[in-house]
Amino acid sequence: MTYLVLARKWRPRSFDTLIGQDHVVRALTHALSTQRLHHAWLFTGTRGVGKTTLSRILAKSLNCETGITATPCGTCRACTEIDAGRFVDYVELDAASNRGVEEMTQLLEQAVYAPGSGRFKVYMIDEVHMLTGHAFNAMLKTLEEPPPHVKFILATTDPQKIPVTVLSRCLQFNLKQMTGESIVGHLKEVLDQESIPFETPALRLLAQAASGSMRDALSLTDQAIAYSAGNLTGEAVQGMLGTIDQRHLVELLQALAAGSAAKVLDVANELAARGLSYTGALGDLAVLLSRIAIQQRIPGTIPADDPLAEDIVQLAGVLHPDQAQLFYSVAVHSRQELSLAPDEYAGFVMACLRMLALVPVNAPAPPAPGPTGPARAESPGMADAAPLRPEPEAAPEPSPAAFAGQAEAASPEPTPARALRNEAPAVRVNAEAAARPAIPARPAAIPEADDVPAWEDAPQGSSQASPPAGHAVRQDHPVNAPAPTTAQASAAAGTPDDDAGGFETMHIPDQEYFDDAGYEPIGLGDSGGDEASGDFAPPQGAQEDIVPALFAAERKKAKAPRPRDMTAQAWPALAASLPLTGLAAELARQSEWLGSQGEQVTLRVAIRTLAESPGKARLRTVLSEYFGTVIQLDVEYGATGDETAHAVEQMQRAERQKEAEQAVANDPFVQTLVNEFGAQVVPGSISATPRNRAA
Repeated sequence: MTYLVLARKWRPRSFDTLIGQDHVVRALTHALSTQRLHHAWLFTGTRGVGKTTLSRILAKSLNCETGITATPCGTCRACTEIDAGRFVDYVELDAASNRGVEEMTQLLEQAVYAPGSGRFKVYMIDEVHMLTGHAFNAMLKTLEEPPPHVKFILATTDPQKIPVTVLSRCLQFNLKQMTGESIVGHLKEVLDQESIPFETPALRLLAQAASGSMRDALSLTDQAIAYSAGNLTGEAVQGMLGTIDQRHLVELLQALAAGSAAKVLDVANELAARGLSYTGALGDLAVLLSRIAIQQRIPGTIPADDPLAEDIVQLAGVLHPDQAQLFYSVAVHSRQELSLAPDEYAGFVMACLRMLALVPVNAPAPPAPGPTGPARAESPGMADAAPLRPEPEAAPEPSPAAFAGQAEAASPEPTPARALRNEAPAVRVNAEAAARPAIPARPAAIPEADDVPAWEDAPQGSSQASPPAGHAVRQDHPVNAPAPTTAQASAAAGTPDDDAGGFETMHIPDQEYFDDAGYEPIGLGDSGGDEASGDFAPPQGAQEDIVPALFAAERKKAKAPRPRDMTAQAWPALAASLPLTGLAAELARQSEWLGSQGEQVTLRVAIRTLAESPGKARLRTVLSEYFGTVIQLDVEYGATGDETAHAVEQMQRAERQKEAEQAVANDPFVQTLVNEFGAQVVPGSISATPRNRAA
């Protein structure tokens, strides 16, 4: 007996066995039950979603010997012959090979005759979009008013190519792609009926490879059965499809999260050794990243039976949401660039290295105090990254004077604020260095390892240690230590050194910044400070916000304006001077300033298309650069007044025009021509626009 493939053997025979097209089944079932039958139906959808199957079931429902019904019997002569493809009154026409006007004319000539054995003549035209324009025109009249015994069923994968004159004569049903879960469920039923052992992960791989087509899924299942000798395991299906083991992608993301380029290269070499597709690897990586992002936004959405559920949850906790989005973008765009790479291996490796390069290396966060000393807190991506500055060998022994003021620190106080205030180290700023307008570009000497403040390993309560550059905290108990040298002061203040790659550029905030930020200068009478020392102490709890405050200090030094200082009267001049072109420039010129709340700026424009134009994003970027902070722009639609750059420009132009006309009228030569020769100034001939002198 000839073997019948699964796609044909398990083709649905009735509406209740059709998978994934409930919306079409519902409409057709109700129409058949109420006898409200149209004369032409159009089924659209991708390959393998059930267009031909629906056509045959509908033909059986129309010609079943039990009557017009939504549940054909499947045993009468009409039903069995339609399933076997030999029913004389059911004609399936392939428009790809019968696309001319001659074939269509021949079909329509036969349509006028009554059916031979059935109730209706049903013409099913597959891939109808392949018909020529003349063929479409030839069938229009018959398609609109066919004989009572004729029904047309059209099917296509590209409805955009069908003339609207044909679409308007048909009931159109769009068949959806099958979901992965529906394909897996149907494959389980088929394999159970066929008594073939399988693994659910293998069926998920087949459903993913089918891309929403049930016929493709069944065809791939046939191939997998032959490949695995009747045992559908996940490993066998992966070998047949050449897909990537998801464990490799998990290891890749773990290496990216740890910042380990060596481990990333090991994964790429493993994929190369197995001969797997790097295009597929990037696609699967993007899918995995999307699942991680969903888990981060909506926890608990990963099914418990998913073999990668535990890994996805773990990676969702390790990767920052911004990193997940960045990795996804790189993976998606790198698939398009693989064709431009010298080879796929190089393109894949460069895509992974780009993910590492685009993620900024975060500096270590300030440690929380503990009983044995503060522990260094690192971000997930700092495992293999180079340290930002040299590590001290050991914390120096504090001098006896360092414990002179420890009584207050030893007093019990459970609040964390007191612990931070007492145990946080201090940075002493030399008054002469603070008074200089700029910090020297290069220190006199590079401090040795013993000179670097060992703030991380210092014992609890020790005031000898110093924090990283830029952290200024109060020191109530000074240490008897010699005055720092120029190089040490520069290193303590964050002065960069060209040869020491671990130091970063840092500016010392001036007195004006500390006054605005709420910091108090330590004056005479305070322990550990005098007028010449230039020490500054932050208020309680200010250590956590010192880095954003330094950026605010830089912004203040640059005299950048603030959104709250902008007024509606000053906005037209600013809008006209912004470096914008196109829609963004027109949006700025036509808008009116309504005010700001923090970083939220609100404008109003009288043209709706401008309020919804892409120029809004460009205007937001330019305003962020102008104000020196990230601006959130909200554009409202409504009537505007005279406080727009466009209105101001129109008023200025009108004033110039009036002045120009007045100047011409008062010109002695013009008055002579008017009085003596009867000349007159032609209205509209005077322009206030200055002429180009070069012309």
